[in-house]
Amino acid sequence: MLAVAIATAIALPATAAEEGRVTIEKVAYGGWKNNLRISNGEVELIVTTDVGPRIIRYGFVGGPNVFKEYADQLGKSGEPVWRIRGGHRLWVAPEDLTRTYALDNDRIDATQTKENVVFVTQTVPEYHLQKSMMIRLASQGTRVTVKHTIRYIGSEPTELATWALSVMAPGGIEIIPLPPKVPHPGSPKNARSPTDFAPNLSMALWPFFDFTDPRFTFGRQYILLRQDSERGPTKIGLSHRKGWVAYLNKGLLFVKYIDYDDSKPYPDRGCNFETFTNEDMLEMESLGPLAHFPMKRGTYPAEHTERWELHRDVPPVKNEADVDRHVLPRIAQ
Repeated sequence: MLAVAIATAIALPATAAEEGRVTIEKVAYGGWKNNLRISNGEVELIVTTDVGPRIIRYGFVGGPNVFKEYADQLGKSGEPVWRIRGGHRLWVAPEDLTRTYALDNDRIDATQTKENVVFVTQTVPEYHLQKSMMIRLASQGTRVTVKHTIRYIGSEPTELATWALSVMAPGGIEIIPLPPKVPHPGSPKNARSPTDFAPNLSMALWPFFDFTDPRFTFGRQYILLRQDSERGPTKIGLSHRKGWVAYLNKGLLFVKYIDYDDSKPYPDRGCNFETFTNEDMLEMESLGPLAHFPMKRGTYPAEHTERWELHRDVPPVKNEADVDRHVLPRIAQ
């Protein structure tokens, strides 16, 4: 079945190939024989089908991969334990030692619709979850849309959220914009709105976070986080309403656009964005709202969407002024 699905995905209609200039082909990569390369001639994605769902590469054609790859884990499958491998993956939130780390070491199905390629796992019987990524590459430019979906097909009530993790290559700096500052009104009569006295950002801290960690810069407009090969794990989470985060590494700027819905609850004390880093890499992690599945089959899936862009030849960023000069002009408003 997998071979048929891949063959169907490669067979783009001639009109789509001419108008969209997006090509899809089966390629070998990293020791895996069955991957799909999705490209518009400017950028490319390589998506594994021997394991996953996982986007193992995203970058300019002929350029470096923005994602980290764990060389000793590439090309393998069927391991009895979960492997990080690198790239971009889909997890289940909140994090636990059971279904979050459910194995994604088996092959997946890939099918093509008119504009998208959909990668779907086989059901994990133990946890009754089916994961999928729907990927759409723009016909021109670098824009990628990735819709993450988790379907629960069990019969007992549960609650979960989609959790999309991009494992970034080492050596870069992450830029997280903060909400605008508003002066304290001084008294209720001077308040411009009821929100003048309300918080506009929530932050979650993990037990291994340290305020004295030199990798962080907590500025007025941005949080900057540098990946450091000499330092171990740290993590923070935010109720992030600015809509974008970015990672700059050797002139290559990766921008991730994400949403926040104030009307819905999110995991980890309200986080729709989390970031983790250690000696090897930095993870940019977005989360969808918590979805409650009552004791009934066929309920709506948990899902959320990310949009990506790439920019090259971006000057280094060392402080907030550099972000304003070099990064902010490249962010889609």
